[in-house]
Amino acid sequence: MSGPTAPSRYRLSRMRPRDPNQPHRSASMLELFFDLVFVVAVSIASAELHHALAEGDFLHGITSYAMVFFAIWWAWMNFTWFATSYDTDDWLYRVLTIVQMGGVLVLAAGVPDAFAQGEFTIAVIGYIIMRIAMIAQWLRASRHSGPLRSATRRYALGIAFAQILWIGFLFVPPELGIPAFVVFALVEISIPVFAEYQRQTPWHPHHITERYGLFTLIVLGESLLASANAIIEALHEVESLGPLIAIAVLTLVVTASLWWIYFWPPHHHAITSFRRSLRYGYTHYFVFAAAAAFSAGIEVEIDVLTGHSELSPIAASFTVTVPIAVFLIGIWWIAIRDNADRVVNTVFPIASVVVLLDPVIPIPFTLTAGILIVIVTMLVIRPPVQKSPVSRG
Repeated sequence: MSGPTAPSRYRLSRMRPRDPNQPHRSASMLELFFDLVFVVAVSIASAELHHALAEGDFLHGITSYAMVFFAIWWAWMNFTWFATSYDTDDWLYRVLTIVQMGGVLVLAAGVPDAFAQGEFTIAVIGYIIMRIAMIAQWLRASRHSGPLRSATRRYALGIAFAQILWIGFLFVPPELGIPAFVVFALVEISIPVFAEYQRQTPWHPHHITERYGLFTLIVLGESLLASANAIIEALHEVESLGPLIAIAVLTLVVTASLWWIYFWPPHHHAITSFRRSLRYGYTHYFVFAAAAAFSAGIEVEIDVLTGHSELSPIAASFTVTVPIAVFLIGIWWIAIRDNADRVVNTVFPIASVVVLLDPVIPIPFTLTAGILIVIVTMLVIRPPVQKSPVSRG
Protein backbone atom coordinates (compact mmCIF):
# COMPACT_ATOMS: atom_id res chain seq x y z
CA MET A 1 0.00 0.00 0.00
CA SER A 2 1.16 3.51 -0.67
CA GLY A 3 0.24 7.14 -0.27
CA PRO A 4 -0.94 9.51 -2.98
CA THR A 5 1.04 9.59 -6.22
CA ALA A 6 2.10 12.59 -8.28
CA PRO A 7 -0.78 14.70 -9.66
CA SER A 8 -2.06 13.92 -13.17
CA ARG A 9 -2.68 16.49 -15.87
CA TYR A 10 -5.94 17.38 -14.06
CA ARG A 11 -3.89 17.93 -10.90
CA LEU A 12 -5.50 14.87 -9.32
CA SER A 13 -3.69 12.13 -7.44
CA ARG A 14 -4.44 8.46 -7.82
CA MET A 15 -6.58 7.52 -4.84
CA ARG A 16 -4.67 4.50 -3.65
CA PRO A 17 -4.95 2.92 -0.18
CA ARG A 18 -2.83 4.70 2.42
CA ASP A 19 -0.04 2.88 4.19
CA PRO A 20 -1.39 1.76 7.62
CA ASN A 21 2.17 1.79 8.96
CA GLN A 22 3.05 5.28 7.75
CA PRO A 23 5.15 6.96 10.47
CA HIS A 24 4.00 10.19 12.08
CA ARG A 25 0.55 10.06 10.47
CA SER A 26 -1.67 12.66 12.10
CA ALA A 27 -4.96 14.40 11.44
CA SER A 28 -4.85 16.79 8.49
CA MET A 29 -5.92 20.42 8.52
CA LEU A 30 -8.88 19.45 6.33
CA GLU A 31 -10.02 16.88 8.88
CA LEU A 32 -9.82 19.47 11.64
CA PHE A 33 -11.81 21.88 9.47
CA PHE A 34 -14.36 19.13 8.78
CA ASP A 35 -14.87 18.56 12.50
CA LEU A 36 -15.87 22.18 13.05
CA VAL A 37 -19.30 21.70 11.47
CA PHE A 38 -20.04 18.99 14.01
CA VAL A 39 -19.62 21.51 16.80
CA VAL A 40 -22.79 23.14 15.46
CA ALA A 41 -24.73 19.88 15.16
CA VAL A 42 -23.71 18.58 18.59
CA SER A 43 -24.51 21.92 20.22
CA ILE A 44 -28.04 21.99 18.77
CA ALA A 45 -28.73 18.37 19.76
CA SER A 46 -27.49 19.01 23.30
CA ALA A 47 -29.63 22.15 23.60
CA GLU A 48 -32.74 20.27 22.48
CA LEU A 49 -32.03 17.53 25.02
CA HIS A 50 -31.67 20.14 27.75
CA HIS A 51 -35.10 21.62 27.00
CA ALA A 52 -36.78 18.21 26.96
CA LEU A 53 -35.19 17.09 30.23
CA ALA A 54 -35.93 20.38 31.98
CA GLU A 55 -39.60 19.93 31.10
CA GLY A 56 -39.56 16.41 32.51
CA ASP A 57 -40.14 14.85 29.08
CA PHE A 58 -37.56 12.12 29.64
CA LEU A 59 -38.79 9.39 27.29
CA HIS A 60 -39.28 11.63 24.29
CA GLY A 61 -36.13 13.62 25.01
CA ILE A 62 -33.81 10.65 25.38
CA THR A 63 -35.31 8.79 22.40
CA SER A 64 -35.12 11.83 20.13
CA TYR A 65 -31.60 12.60 21.29
CA ALA A 66 -30.47 9.03 20.61
CA MET A 67 -31.88 9.18 17.07
CA VAL A 68 -30.52 12.63 16.25
CA PHE A 69 -27.10 11.93 17.72
CA PHE A 70 -26.89 8.70 15.73
CA ALA A 71 -27.32 10.73 12.54
CA ILE A 72 -24.59 13.16 13.61
CA TRP A 73 -22.19 10.47 14.79
CA TRP A 74 -22.64 8.27 11.72
CA ALA A 75 -22.03 11.18 9.35
CA TRP A 76 -18.72 11.79 11.14
CA MET A 77 -17.86 8.07 11.11
CA ASN A 78 -18.46 7.75 7.36
CA PHE A 79 -15.89 10.39 6.51
CA THR A 80 -13.37 9.58 9.25
CA TRP A 81 -12.85 5.92 8.37
CA PHE A 82 -12.75 6.69 4.65
CA ALA A 83 -10.15 9.42 5.20
CA THR A 84 -7.84 7.18 7.20
CA SER A 85 -7.65 4.86 4.19
CA TYR A 86 -7.90 7.11 1.11
CA ASP A 87 -7.01 10.72 1.94
CA THR A 88 -5.32 12.21 -1.16
CA ASP A 89 -5.78 15.89 -0.26
CA ASP A 90 -6.02 17.01 -3.87
CA TRP A 91 -8.53 19.60 -5.04
CA LEU A 92 -11.33 17.11 -5.85
CA TYR A 93 -11.00 15.38 -2.50
CA ARG A 94 -11.17 18.75 -0.76
CA VAL A 95 -14.21 19.88 -2.77
CA LEU A 96 -16.12 16.67 -2.03
CA THR A 97 -15.23 16.97 1.66
CA ILE A 98 -16.50 20.56 1.77
CA VAL A 99 -19.72 19.36 0.09
CA GLN A 100 -20.08 16.85 2.93
CA MET A 101 -19.58 19.68 5.41
CA GLY A 102 -22.46 21.50 3.75
CA GLY A 103 -24.59 18.40 4.21
CA VAL A 104 -23.71 18.29 7.91
CA LEU A 105 -24.81 21.90 8.32
CA VAL A 106 -28.12 21.08 6.62
CA LEU A 107 -28.45 18.12 8.98
CA ALA A 108 -27.79 20.45 11.93
CA ALA A 109 -30.51 22.80 10.69
CA GLY A 110 -32.93 19.88 10.71
CA VAL A 111 -32.15 18.77 14.27
CA PRO A 112 -34.82 20.95 16.01
CA ASP A 113 -37.66 19.64 13.79
CA ALA A 114 -36.44 16.07 14.09
CA PHE A 115 -36.18 16.39 17.86
CA ALA A 116 -39.43 18.18 18.60
CA GLN A 117 -41.75 16.83 15.92
CA GLY A 118 -40.08 13.71 14.55
CA GLU A 119 -39.84 15.52 11.21
CA PHE A 120 -36.64 14.36 9.48
CA THR A 121 -37.07 15.92 6.03
CA ILE A 122 -34.31 18.52 6.39
CA ALA A 123 -32.03 16.00 8.09
CA VAL A 124 -32.53 13.51 5.24
CA ILE A 125 -31.78 16.24 2.68
CA GLY A 126 -28.54 16.87 4.54
CA TYR A 127 -27.73 13.17 4.34
CA ILE A 128 -28.47 13.10 0.60
CA ILE A 129 -25.91 15.88 0.08
CA MET A 130 -23.34 14.03 2.20
CA ARG A 131 -24.02 10.68 0.57
CA ILE A 132 -23.65 11.95 -2.99
CA ALA A 133 -20.16 13.16 -2.08
CA MET A 134 -19.33 10.01 -0.11
CA ILE A 135 -20.42 7.66 -2.90
CA ALA A 136 -18.31 9.68 -5.35
CA GLN A 137 -15.32 9.29 -3.03
CA TRP A 138 -15.70 5.51 -2.79
CA LEU A 139 -16.20 5.11 -6.54
CA ARG A 140 -13.12 7.21 -7.16
CA ALA A 141 -11.17 5.06 -4.70
CA SER A 142 -12.28 1.91 -6.53
CA ARG A 143 -10.36 2.91 -9.67
CA HIS A 144 -6.92 2.33 -8.14
CA SER A 145 -7.60 0.07 -5.16
CA GLY A 146 -6.48 -3.17 -6.77
CA PRO A 147 -7.58 -6.10 -4.55
CA LEU A 148 -9.72 -3.70 -2.50
CA ARG A 149 -11.83 -2.62 -5.48
CA SER A 150 -14.71 -4.92 -4.56
CA ALA A 151 -14.74 -3.55 -0.99
CA THR A 152 -14.85 0.08 -2.16
CA ARG A 153 -17.68 -0.69 -4.56
CA ARG A 154 -19.63 -2.50 -1.88
CA TYR A 155 -19.28 0.60 0.28
CA ALA A 156 -20.69 2.75 -2.51
CA LEU A 157 -23.55 0.29 -3.08
CA GLY A 158 -24.32 -0.08 0.62
CA ILE A 159 -24.37 3.66 1.24
CA ALA A 160 -26.65 4.24 -1.76
CA PHE A 161 -29.04 1.51 -0.58
CA ALA A 162 -29.13 2.87 2.96
CA GLN A 163 -29.84 6.36 1.68
CA ILE A 164 -32.80 5.08 -0.31
CA LEU A 165 -34.12 3.59 2.92
CA TRP A 166 -33.80 6.96 4.69
CA ILE A 167 -35.74 8.66 1.92
CA GLY A 168 -38.41 6.03 2.43
CA PHE A 169 -38.29 6.74 6.16
CA LEU A 170 -39.96 10.09 5.47
CA PHE A 171 -43.11 8.21 4.44
CA VAL A 172 -43.21 5.83 7.41
CA PRO A 173 -46.29 6.35 9.66
CA PRO A 174 -45.39 8.17 12.91
CA GLU A 175 -46.35 5.21 15.08
CA LEU A 176 -43.75 3.09 13.25
CA GLY A 177 -41.07 5.77 13.20
CA ILE A 178 -38.89 4.48 16.04
CA PRO A 179 -38.90 0.78 14.97
CA ALA A 180 -38.15 1.81 11.38
CA PHE A 181 -35.32 4.06 12.54
CA VAL A 182 -33.78 1.21 14.55
CA VAL A 183 -33.95 -1.16 11.56
CA PHE A 184 -32.45 1.39 9.17
CA ALA A 185 -29.73 2.27 11.67
CA LEU A 186 -28.81 -1.43 11.91
CA VAL A 187 -28.57 -1.49 8.12
CA GLU A 188 -26.21 1.49 8.30
CA ILE A 189 -23.83 -0.04 10.83
CA SER A 190 -23.81 -3.34 8.90
CA ILE A 191 -22.39 -1.66 5.77
CA PRO A 192 -18.73 -1.89 6.92
CA VAL A 193 -19.22 -5.59 7.69
CA PHE A 194 -20.82 -6.14 4.26
CA ALA A 195 -18.08 -4.18 2.50
CA GLU A 196 -15.05 -5.60 4.29
CA TYR A 197 -15.94 -9.20 5.06
CA GLN A 198 -13.34 -10.46 2.54
CA ARG A 199 -10.68 -7.74 2.58
CA GLN A 200 -10.32 -4.82 4.97
CA THR A 201 -9.47 -1.31 3.90
CA PRO A 202 -6.28 -0.11 5.64
CA TRP A 203 -6.87 1.97 8.75
CA HIS A 204 -4.00 3.72 10.46
CA PRO A 205 -4.35 2.94 14.20
CA HIS A 206 -2.62 6.07 15.46
CA HIS A 207 -4.41 8.33 12.98
CA ILE A 208 -7.90 6.92 13.55
CA THR A 209 -7.63 6.99 17.34
CA GLU A 210 -6.33 10.54 17.18
CA ARG A 211 -9.45 11.43 15.19
CA TYR A 212 -11.64 9.89 17.91
CA GLY A 213 -9.70 11.79 20.53
CA LEU A 214 -10.26 15.06 18.69
CA PHE A 215 -13.99 14.43 18.50
CA THR A 216 -13.99 13.67 22.22
CA LEU A 217 -12.44 17.09 22.78
CA ILE A 218 -15.26 18.60 20.72
CA VAL A 219 -18.03 17.06 22.84
CA LEU A 220 -16.24 17.82 26.10
CA GLY A 221 -15.65 21.38 24.92
CA GLU A 222 -19.35 21.67 24.12
CA SER A 223 -20.07 20.71 27.73
CA LEU A 224 -17.79 23.44 29.03
CA LEU A 225 -19.20 26.08 26.67
CA ALA A 226 -22.87 25.24 27.27
CA SER A 227 -22.34 25.06 31.03
CA ALA A 228 -20.48 28.37 31.09
CA ASN A 229 -23.22 30.08 29.08
CA ALA A 230 -25.91 28.71 31.39
CA ILE A 231 -24.03 29.87 34.48
CA ILE A 232 -23.48 33.35 33.02
CA GLU A 233 -27.19 33.68 32.18
CA ALA A 234 -28.13 32.60 35.72
CA LEU A 235 -25.87 35.08 37.50
CA HIS A 236 -28.61 37.70 37.86
CA GLU A 237 -31.36 35.23 38.77
CA VAL A 238 -30.04 33.79 42.03
CA GLU A 239 -29.82 35.43 45.43
CA SER A 240 -26.57 33.70 46.37
CA LEU A 241 -23.67 33.02 44.01
CA GLY A 242 -22.41 30.14 46.15
CA PRO A 243 -24.37 27.36 44.42
CA LEU A 244 -23.45 28.68 40.95
CA ILE A 245 -19.78 28.87 41.87
CA ALA A 246 -19.98 25.30 43.18
CA ILE A 247 -21.55 24.08 39.93
CA ALA A 248 -18.92 25.93 37.87
CA VAL A 249 -16.03 24.43 39.82
CA LEU A 250 -17.49 20.95 39.83
CA THR A 251 -18.24 21.14 36.09
CA LEU A 252 -14.60 21.91 35.39
CA VAL A 253 -13.43 19.14 37.73
CA VAL A 254 -15.72 16.56 36.13
CA THR A 255 -14.91 17.57 32.55
CA ALA A 256 -11.16 17.59 33.25
CA SER A 257 -11.47 14.16 34.90
CA LEU A 258 -13.31 12.73 31.90
CA TRP A 259 -10.59 14.11 29.64
CA TRP A 260 -7.87 12.60 31.84
CA ILE A 261 -9.60 9.22 31.96
CA TYR A 262 -10.27 9.10 28.22
CA PHE A 263 -6.66 9.78 27.25
CA TRP A 264 -5.10 7.53 29.89
CA PRO A 265 -4.87 4.32 27.80
CA PRO A 266 -3.00 3.91 24.48
CA HIS A 267 -6.04 3.82 22.22
CA HIS A 268 -4.24 2.49 19.14
CA HIS A 269 -3.95 -0.91 20.85
CA ALA A 270 -7.75 -1.15 20.84
CA ILE A 271 -8.11 -1.51 17.05
CA THR A 272 -5.65 -4.26 16.20
CA SER A 273 -8.23 -6.33 14.27
CA PHE A 274 -11.35 -5.71 12.22
CA ARG A 275 -13.62 -6.99 15.00
CA ARG A 276 -11.91 -4.83 17.60
CA SER A 277 -12.08 -1.79 15.35
CA LEU A 278 -15.85 -2.29 15.01
CA ARG A 279 -16.21 -2.55 18.78
CA TYR A 280 -14.08 0.54 19.27
CA GLY A 281 -15.85 2.59 16.62
CA TYR A 282 -19.43 1.63 17.49
CA THR A 283 -19.10 1.85 21.27
CA HIS A 284 -17.91 5.42 20.83
CA TYR A 285 -21.47 6.32 19.91
CA PHE A 286 -22.35 5.98 23.60
CA VAL A 287 -19.15 7.70 24.73
CA PHE A 288 -19.70 10.70 22.45
CA ALA A 289 -23.44 10.93 23.13
CA ALA A 290 -22.89 10.76 26.89
CA ALA A 291 -20.20 13.45 26.83
CA ALA A 292 -22.48 15.79 24.88
CA ALA A 293 -25.46 14.97 27.13
CA PHE A 294 -23.43 15.92 30.21
CA SER A 295 -23.77 19.61 29.31
CA ALA A 296 -27.55 19.23 29.06
CA GLY A 297 -27.57 17.80 32.58
CA ILE A 298 -25.58 20.73 33.94
CA GLU A 299 -28.04 23.15 32.35
CA VAL A 300 -30.94 21.24 33.92
CA GLU A 301 -29.27 21.56 37.33
CA ILE A 302 -29.01 25.31 36.83
CA ASP A 303 -32.66 25.50 35.68
CA VAL A 304 -33.73 23.82 38.92
CA LEU A 305 -31.54 26.21 40.90
CA THR A 306 -33.06 29.28 39.20
CA GLY A 307 -36.65 28.00 39.30
CA HIS A 308 -36.95 27.42 35.54
CA SER A 309 -37.68 23.71 35.92
CA GLU A 310 -40.14 21.79 38.07
CA LEU A 311 -37.89 18.74 38.29
CA SER A 312 -36.94 17.49 41.74
CA PRO A 313 -33.28 17.84 42.73
CA ILE A 314 -32.89 14.06 42.56
CA ALA A 315 -34.25 13.84 39.01
CA ALA A 316 -32.06 16.77 37.96
CA SER A 317 -28.98 15.10 39.40
CA PHE A 318 -29.69 11.95 37.42
CA THR A 319 -29.48 14.00 34.20
CA VAL A 320 -25.82 14.61 35.14
CA THR A 321 -24.76 11.31 36.67
CA VAL A 322 -26.24 8.99 34.03
CA PRO A 323 -24.21 10.50 31.14
CA ILE A 324 -21.05 10.41 33.27
CA ALA A 325 -21.60 6.74 34.17
CA VAL A 326 -22.26 5.81 30.52
CA PHE A 327 -19.09 7.61 29.45
CA LEU A 328 -17.01 5.83 32.08
CA ILE A 329 -18.33 2.35 31.37
CA GLY A 330 -17.99 2.87 27.62
CA ILE A 331 -14.38 4.00 27.66
CA TRP A 332 -13.45 1.33 30.20
CA TRP A 333 -14.95 -1.37 27.99
CA ILE A 334 -13.19 -0.40 24.76
CA ALA A 335 -9.83 1.03 25.84
CA ILE A 336 -9.03 0.91 29.54
CA ARG A 337 -9.68 -2.68 30.62
CA ASP A 338 -7.17 -4.18 28.17
CA ASN A 339 -4.44 -1.83 29.39
CA ALA A 340 -5.14 -1.90 33.12
CA ASP A 341 -4.11 -4.18 35.96
CA ARG A 342 -6.47 -6.11 38.21
CA VAL A 343 -6.85 -3.28 40.71
CA VAL A 344 -7.91 -0.74 38.10
CA ASN A 345 -10.24 -3.23 36.41
CA THR A 346 -11.90 -3.92 39.75
CA VAL A 347 -12.20 -0.39 41.09
CA PHE A 348 -13.04 1.41 37.84
CA PRO A 349 -16.38 -0.29 36.94
CA ILE A 350 -17.49 -0.28 40.58
CA ALA A 351 -16.75 3.43 40.86
CA SER A 352 -18.60 4.05 37.58
CA VAL A 353 -21.73 2.45 39.01
CA VAL A 354 -21.37 4.25 42.35
CA VAL A 355 -21.48 7.53 40.43
CA LEU A 356 -25.21 6.94 40.10
CA LEU A 357 -25.61 7.22 43.88
CA ASP A 358 -24.93 10.95 43.78
CA PRO A 359 -28.61 11.98 43.36
CA VAL A 360 -29.42 10.78 46.88
CA ILE A 361 -27.44 13.65 48.45
CA PRO A 362 -28.63 17.28 48.32
CA ILE A 363 -25.42 18.86 46.97
CA PRO A 364 -25.34 18.67 43.11
CA PHE A 365 -23.07 15.83 41.96
CA THR A 366 -20.39 16.51 44.62
CA LEU A 367 -20.03 12.77 45.20
CA THR A 368 -19.52 12.23 41.47
CA ALA A 369 -16.70 14.77 41.33
CA GLY A 370 -15.04 13.11 44.32
CA ILE A 371 -15.28 9.66 42.74
CA LEU A 372 -13.78 10.94 39.49
CA ILE A 373 -10.87 12.48 41.38
CA VAL A 374 -10.29 9.12 43.06
CA ILE A 375 -10.34 7.36 39.66
CA VAL A 376 -7.87 9.84 38.17
CA THR A 377 -5.59 9.50 41.19
CA MET A 378 -5.67 5.71 40.83
CA LEU A 379 -4.78 5.97 37.13
CA VAL A 380 -1.84 8.25 37.94
CA ILE A 381 -0.52 5.81 40.53
CA ARG A 382 -1.13 2.75 38.34
CA PRO A 383 -0.05 3.55 34.74
CA PRO A 384 -1.16 1.46 31.75
CA VAL A 385 0.18 -2.09 31.66
CA GLN A 386 2.66 -2.61 28.84
CA LYS A 387 1.26 -5.28 26.53
CA SER A 388 2.40 -6.52 23.16
CA PRO A 389 0.00 -5.31 20.44
CA VAL A 390 -2.17 -8.01 18.91
CA SER A 391 -1.65 -8.43 15.17
CA ARG A 392 -4.48 -7.62 12.82
CA GLY A 393 -6.84 -10.37 11.86
